[in-house]
Amino acid sequence: MAGSNNRAMKHAFFPFDCSAPRIERIETFLLDIPTIRPHRLSVATMRGQTLMIVRVYSSDGIVGIGEGTTIAGLSYGAESPEGMKLAIDRYIAPELMGADSRCVQGLMGRIDKLVKGNHFAKCAVETALLDALGKRTGLPLSELLGGRRRDTLPVAWTLASGDTSRDIAEAERMLDLRRHNVFKLKIGGRPLRTDIAHVAAIKRAVGDRASVRVDVNMAWSETEAVRGLPALADVGCDLAEQPVASPQALARLVRRFPIALMADESLQGPHSAFELARHAAADVFAIKTEQSGGLFAAGRVAAIADAAGIELYGGTMLEGAIGTIASAHLFTTFPTLQWGTELFGPLLLTEEILTEPLRYEGFELHVPKGPGLGIALDEERISAFRRDRERLSIGVTAAPQGD
Repeated sequence: MAGSNNRAMKHAFFPFDCSAPRIERIETFLLDIPTIRPHRLSVATMRGQTLMIVRVYSSDGIVGIGEGTTIAGLSYGAESPEGMKLAIDRYIAPELMGADSRCVQGLMGRIDKLVKGNHFAKCAVETALLDALGKRTGLPLSELLGGRRRDTLPVAWTLASGDTSRDIAEAERMLDLRRHNVFKLKIGGRPLRTDIAHVAAIKRAVGDRASVRVDVNMAWSETEAVRGLPALADVGCDLAEQPVASPQALARLVRRFPIALMADESLQGPHSAFELARHAAADVFAIKTEQSGGLFAAGRVAAIADAAGIELYGGTMLEGAIGTIASAHLFTTFPTLQWGTELFGPLLLTEEILTEPLRYEGFELHVPKGPGLGIALDEERISAFRRDRERLSIGVTAAPQGD
């Protein structure tokens, strides 16, 4: 009886159309992929990345794909790839079964009412639904999200080995390859003087050939920030990302020093964006699709910033190719993107999972123009890195045996 009541509620929310493509199955799985080097943040050191992949299968044969990824498991925030998978499998997927897969915003609105929080999991599902809709209509995601304004995006590279000479060599290599001329340094895990000296040495090495920025990941106290920010400005650093945890402290620091301050962890969707804008608590917003709760929500965060005169930066959760290109499609629709993007996540991984790798050249990411996300997965590579590959290879179908 409960199941029939649920179906009735869904049909009341989405008028039944016999010809509509219905969601038949939702699959989730985890990929574990090593990184090219340790990636050191103030909160953790990453040596690999786990991607939670979701596939939405519809009755018309179209399959949409999405991705949920975070930084260093639960070290960065409240969601992990394993938790995203559970949330989708147990709570989100059952509510989508049999629904018209074209009703993306309606479906996600329903999920928002039934599932609190879980922004990253919701973003992955929304991306898969939009990918399917794009494939169905022949339109790239950028057109479904408001219309593309540019075909390429400037991309920063994060120097996070923790070793100054190694970071300088890495920066020089990126400049020689014409892949990146904006560098973000992860600091905050060492004494303030050590971090400032590290930034100064790298800025001296690259000079005017590159912009140098830092991400403190909330590691400083307000007192440390008052000492650190002018020192960063003095050595030629252009921007500091989330130097302190508190939005109130961030507001007190903004425009006190000749360096731009960017909100990141403080941004958890449109509501928090409005509060930050209302208190003039940042010069720049790092727009992250997962952290915002999805592509449409991230678009609303950007609109709030634009209306408030806050500049924009396309942020990353170090997503793989799927999440990266989904964000890229959204960022191409922004009227302004003053600080570029940080969509280098796939380049940090040792393995390629697409049949055709994303194109990074001329210091920019070239955004695909094909339907949906405009990418195709390499199924052989996907199978090789699935966490459940051993279970798949032996085909676990037998009923459980007694003790």
